[in-house]
Amino acid sequence: MVIKEGRRRGRIVVLHFAGQMPLGGIAWQAMQYVLGLERLGYECWYVEDHGANPYDPVQNSVVMECAYNVAYVRRMMERSGLGDRWAYWDAINDVYHGLDRDTVRRLYRESDALINLCGATRLREEHLACPVRIMVDTDPVYEQIKYAEADAGSRAYLDAHTHFFTYGENVGGPGWVVPLCGIDWKPTRPPVVLEEWPLDPRRPEAWTTIATWENKGKNIAFGGETYVWSKHVNFVKFLDVPKRTGEKFLMAMLPPDAAVERQVREAGWDLTDPRPVSASMESYAEFIRSSRGEFTVAKDIYVRPNSGWFSDRSVCYLASGRPVVTMKTGFSRFYPVGEGLFEYATMEEAAAAIAAVRANYDRHARAAREIAAEYFGSGPVLRALMSAAGL
Repeated sequence: MVIKEGRRRGRIVVLHFAGQMPLGGIAWQAMQYVLGLERLGYECWYVEDHGANPYDPVQNSVVMECAYNVAYVRRMMERSGLGDRWAYWDAINDVYHGLDRDTVRRLYRESDALINLCGATRLREEHLACPVRIMVDTDPVYEQIKYAEADAGSRAYLDAHTHFFTYGENVGGPGWVVPLCGIDWKPTRPPVVLEEWPLDPRRPEAWTTIATWENKGKNIAFGGETYVWSKHVNFVKFLDVPKRTGEKFLMAMLPPDAAVERQVREAGWDLTDPRPVSASMESYAEFIRSSRGEFTVAKDIYVRPNSGWFSDRSVCYLASGRPVVTMKTGFSRFYPVGEGLFEYATMEEAAAAIAAVRANYDRHARAAREIAAEYFGSGPVLRALMSAAGL
């Protein structure tokens, strides 16, 4: 393929893993950047060449064949009219799909910047040909601890970038405990392309969330504390919220065993299979629109270090005019709470937030959309990021 000249504000490559992990929320995470940058006048390309083995959500397993994953990326880009601007590297067979290998490497050389979203890609020599290499750390605390502990692999991984951004808006701020060791982490936040999340006049009954009950393998110790990379340790503290509020709650989650399923259902939650919910960008968005709002917790690793983290999924709820009640991580230093968006640290605070929304749902639905527009709109969020990176 020939990369045409006639760029606008610049050419940007987004690196991510929406094909390797083909789930609706992950695809939306990538496309908020791709579409948001396009709307700002940049020419945006999507490349997935991290080399990780593909995951098949139907089988709920890592697999060796990537046909499903390649087709997912193709649909993701074609639905936005960008069907000629993507590449997926099948590392098992060393084959590129979409753009060919030579075009991808030329793209790195000729682009103004690449955005390593979620730090999904360990940058290699071909990536280093791009002069501006932006790390967007969507999961704060973990990499900051690894770097502070002088983990050689983590330092090489981060040092390959030229600019550093994190969803932990309080990284380095009040209550933060991890030395930054010279890395100039700048705050950013999840962008949302509002036009992709139209308001829905329905007033659904059930509060919802989408969750993996327990994530394993990334717990980390620092300063005598162990920080847990999982939501379940906090979810168990607030499972009784349906009984405390008398409202309907639905969790899209595959219980790891019968005991967890029984525990969640006995607390008053309904459960639904998350695989149809996350099968496509459209089904994911419909699940959010058909929700009364989001009630959720945050991973322990975000909460106790006072990271200021905020969820890109919660932003999609807000954009859809769906109120959000979520766990306190320090984000209220940066976004208003009390109308449309609520934070809590106790069951009493969580129940009070649900009651406030019940008392005037329409007002809180409007406030949710207004918060999304003012604080998370892709235009101002991405304009600030690009400016801070010298673009």
